[in-house]
Order: sequence, then C-alpha cells, then structure tokens
Amino acid sequence: MKNTTTQELLSLARTAALEAGAAILEVYHSPNFGVQLKEDDSPLTRADQAAHAIISRHLAATGLPVLSEEGTQHNYEARSAWTWYWLVDPLDGTKEFIKRNGEFTVNIALMHQNQPMAGVVFAPCLETLYWGAGETGVFKEERGASTALIPLPQKQNLQELGKRPHLKIIASRTHLSPETQTFIEQFSQAQLVSMGSSLKFMLLAEGKADLYPRFAPTMEWDTAAAHALLNALGYGIYQTDLSAELHYNKPSLLNPSFLAF
Repeated sequence: MKNTTTQELLSLARTAALEAGAAILEVYHSPNFGVQLKEDDSPLTRADQAAHAIISRHLAATGLPVLSEEGTQHNYEARSAWTWYWLVDPLDGTKEFIKRNGEFTVNIALMHQNQPMAGVVFAPCLETLYWGAGETGVFKEERGASTALIPLPQKQNLQELGKRPHLKIIASRTHLSPETQTFIEQFSQAQLVSMGSSLKFMLLAEGKADLYPRFAPTMEWDTAAAHALLNALGYGIYQTDLSAELHYNKPSLLNPSFLAF
C-alpha cells in the first residue's frame, strides 16, 4: 500500500469489474445459467463463479487479502489482523440475474480495517459503472460518457428528510420485509422506488431517491462498495438507532438492519 495510490487501486478494480461484467453477460445471454443452491439456499450461477475468478486474479496483483462472497471464508482470527483488504461481491443480485431483469451489479470495495475507503459498482446490462473515493470524487460512466456526481452540501437529518413533500423511498424488489413495510408506512405521502442489487444505493448517489430503509438480511459485501461511494458524497448507511454507520470485518459478516440517506 505504501507506494500505491487510491487512484491506482481504483483503476485496477475498475478493470476487474468491467472484465467480470463481460463474463457475466456471456452467461446471461446463454441458455443455461448452471444454477445451484448454496448451503443457505441462496442461488449460485456460472456467472458468479466466473466473475469471482476474474476479480480474484486482478486483485491478487495488489498483494492485499480478498474477501469475496464466492471465495474462501477466512475466519475472524485471521482477517481481524488485516489493515487493508478487498471486499467483493462478484455478482450482487443473483436473483435479479436469474429473472433476467438486468438489475444486478459487480461490487468491489477497498477496505481499511472496518471502513470502506473506495468502491466500484458496475451494472453490466446497463453499461453503467460507478467508482470513486473520498479523495478522488465519485464518477458515473455510462456508455462511454463520464459524469462527476455532486456531493451533498451537508449531512442530512432523518427527521427533516421525512418532512419532504415528495419523499422518494427505495424498496427492494425481492426483499421487502414486513418491518421495512411498517417503517415506510409512517411516511404517508412517500413515493416508492424499486430496484435490485446495490443499484438501490446508486439511486441515492444520483439524487433520484432520498431514503433506503432495509430491515432484511444483507452481508458486508452487499453494501461495502456502495457505502464507500455514498460516504464520499456525504451520505451514510446508518444502524437503525442512528448511533453509528455500518462497520465491517465483524466476527459475523451479516449486516444489521440499516437506514441509508
């Protein structure tokens, strides 16, 4: 890390995400996804495996540990000693992939201890890449055109946010739990926006939505890359009591419920 800049690491992660996205699309446009069920009954496809292999190969060049949903699940004793590492979801939104609705992403986060420092989120079907860090700014690249995303002028307050007359709340297409529904109902005039995978967070990043409540299970690799981008833009992903943001590299990689705004 001493002689490698965040910009250089982001460039490598972008290359890995783009190449993984191309491999994912090959499977996406094939007649057979090779769907299997993992031990937790979540689906696994040939695309997940191909993307994991490509990303791991690229990131290995940095010498940093890689914690990937589809890779070796390092025990806490080993990974608690990591200072810098990569946190990866090779195919976020596998259920959306199987439904062929295009709302899936490749997520790569550069982590420092328990915080996401830089991130890459790539949506292959949309040909859209988000990347950045606090020190570089955040960018959206769509079909060859690059745009800098504008940071918030100041941190937002949930109470004030709730008073907006046209509040847009993000709801998951696949995981709208009763607790999430109950939370949403307190905002009687809110408009719901649905999206799959970490693209939900990118709606916040682009100012297309205001609030993303999540009272359903997620893993650290589901949120980390988007979390880095949101933090760089002045947003946060908070624990539901608002006492702190999500933190990472915990003994359990399961996230608590959260509010992103």
